Amino acid sequence: MVQRYCVRCHNGRLLRGNLTLEEFDVDAAHERAPTAEKMIRKLRAGMMPPPGQRRPSPDTLLALVETLETVVDRDAARDRNPGSRRFQRLNRAEYERVIRDLLDLEIDAARWLPADTYLGAFDNMADAQGLSTTLLEAYLRAATEVSRIAVGNPAALSKTAKYTNPIDVSQHAWDHIEGTPYGTRGGMVVTHDFPVDGEYVISLETLFGQGTGFQDVDISIDGEGVALLGLEHGGRSTVPIRTEPIFVKAGQRQVAAAFVRTIEGPYEDRLKTPGWSFVGGEDSQAWANYGITALPHLSELMVTGPRRSGGLSETASRRKVFHCHPGRSGAEGVVAATSDEARACAASIVSRLARAAYRRPVTEDDVAGPMAFYDDAAAEEGFEVGVRTALQAILASPSFIFRLEQAPPEAAPGESYRIADVDLASRLSFFLWAASPDDELLTLAAEERLSDPAVLEAQVRRMLADPRAEALSTRFASQWLRLQDAEDNQPEPYLYPDFTGQLREDLVRETQLFFDHLVREDRSLLELFTADYTFLNERLAGHYGIPGVSGPGFRRVTYPDDSRRGVLGHGSVLLLTSMSARTSPVLRGKWVMEVLMGTPPPPPPPNLPAFDDTESARGGRLLTTRERLEMHAANPTCRACHRFMDPIGLALDNYDVTGQVRVRENGVALDTRGTFYDGSDVSTPAELVDLLMKRPVPLVRNFTAHLLAYAIGRRAEYFDQPGIRAIAREAEANDYRMSSFILGVVNSDAFRLARPAPAVEEVEGS
Repeated sequence: MVQRYCVRCHNGRLLRGNLTLEEFDVDAAHERAPTAEKMIRKLRAGMMPPPGQRRPSPDTLLALVETLETVVDRDAARDRNPGSRRFQRLNRAEYERVIRDLLDLEIDAARWLPADTYLGAFDNMADAQGLSTTLLEAYLRAATEVSRIAVGNPAALSKTAKYTNPIDVSQHAWDHIEGTPYGTRGGMVVTHDFPVDGEYVISLETLFGQGTGFQDVDISIDGEGVALLGLEHGGRSTVPIRTEPIFVKAGQRQVAAAFVRTIEGPYEDRLKTPGWSFVGGEDSQAWANYGITALPHLSELMVTGPRRSGGLSETASRRKVFHCHPGRSGAEGVVAATSDEARACAASIVSRLARAAYRRPVTEDDVAGPMAFYDDAAAEEGFEVGVRTALQAILASPSFIFRLEQAPPEAAPGESYRIADVDLASRLSFFLWAASPDDELLTLAAEERLSDPAVLEAQVRRMLADPRAEALSTRFASQWLRLQDAEDNQPEPYLYPDFTGQLREDLVRETQLFFDHLVREDRSLLELFTADYTFLNERLAGHYGIPGVSGPGFRRVTYPDDSRRGVLGHGSVLLLTSMSARTSPVLRGKWVMEVLMGTPPPPPPPNLPAFDDTESARGGRLLTTRERLEMHAANPTCRACHRFMDPIGLALDNYDVTGQVRVRENGVALDTRGTFYDGSDVSTPAELVDLLMKRPVPLVRNFTAHLLAYAIGRRAEYFDQPGIRAIAREAEANDYRMSSFILGVVNSDAFRLARPAPAVEEVEGS
């Protein structure tokens, strides 16, 4: 069959897809496993033979692909290859979560660590985690700052920390910022590290347009009002205002500033194009001069201090660090500790912190290193500075920064071995929580009980019920679905004046909550594509035109009709697959093929005209996106890929750039009709979902491959595909429940086994 239907294109002369099948033997497919896997992927998706070519019957195609899978899978069972990879290091997100669990601190790792590199959709891929002197210096700087924040600094000098409001935060009369008191509008919320008990001054920079009257600004710390500042200004300028000194106890505190709402609207905000605050941009003053009725906008919040410092209160992070204190209570009060007693307490602190930080039982040498730093610092500046310095040494240790795994002494290069329980605990926790294993996992690992199948499954289910499992939605799903790209598309304000930064956050949060629901409720993966419900708050429901949703909190909402189904109806996906001023059926079709189906179209050949070079108007009329697509795809070279992508993207063209349903473009009724590559007609999102569900296997296997890649920190390769198929088949038998995929990954060879890289033969004289 391969010779009859495939070789006509995939031969040494035409070399379509850079592939020749002239010598391919189906019965020996395992000998060309990478090629066989490409064939399996295309055949399962129904993409080969391509439209316009003679095709065998569906049963014949199914028999071919099943034979290929059987041959390859049978050979893979004889050589269980888990692959090999370099060790991983903590990326920004993992660093933040590890510090949160270790020290009860909420930090922004971007303050110290450089941006992570994405590879294969994810930022935790070992092959992309390079090492450099600059990077190591960043980890050392982070260790210094985090240890100082955690322990506190009685000798802290007064300084000013400045926080700038994002430029796309709307401060309309009716826009409330989460974290600010109810009955307020606009403003900003920040988390500030107060290093010591003392007095601090909070200052604000506000931006005005002409015609502004009296305004009150509410200042609160951890939800408790501490000041009410009045604004009296009617001109055009930036106006600084500040509080009197406010006593604040040491620790991380949430500082909020917001305007007391005295007007419900409608009220035109002309500080920038309506609906926007341009407080952070270089043109902000120009826009202030433009406005004649602008409400005041908060642009910056500054915290200055400490003044009159008064020691250190017990903060959450200090309680995490100091589980013991030198000294003992006596009849005459607290008796000072001897240096030996203080050192014993410090050693206990270091041992406990190191075990959690290194994610394994610690040795005497593990404790001796940080204790040497303690001894030097404590001799000069006392017990707490000594502990802080020891903590800094722990956070700078390779055992903390890197996820090192120890191979057994008998492991031979090129031979697989089962990883130790302590390494299994770390793989498990970073997969499900993007954080370090907790005490229960570490204890089971130390007792070598974690690898017991029943114990392991029980731990997976416990971890999925833990709030930290939100990492599967905010980390895995967000990156797999490319939600971070939604940040890069700024809809043109003159076309979408009601689009704000808060709405963008809501769009992304909708998708994250939806995926989190699938995991926590152990729903079917297929609901990701077919669900007739989503999660909305009032602002997002209003954007979608769905009535009956009130308040800022998200809740499950059933769609009133079938205009939206599953993730393809989520505004986050529709935004990230659009341009700023128009939709892009090409980007949307490419996203479905690449992200959901795992069959990305090839990159366009060089020197071809870009779509934006296609004429946009004719005869005094703006052309629709479809009309321009047809002109662009008239080139036979372009048409080869566009015949796959465009019908998919056009079926989603009923949604505009921001995800709202529409029926017209440029004054012309939308024409979204197309022909799917299998010959089926498709014109609506619902019809597209139905077509995808006719062949769920590519969707399921692609999801499994991405889940596995995220879990093991390397891309899924051709030799992983037999294991991926096994996981998908087991999940199918369990109604595609999310737990089946997760447990399948955890029990896979790629997750449970390791293989040392083959030894490199040294050539004499090289």
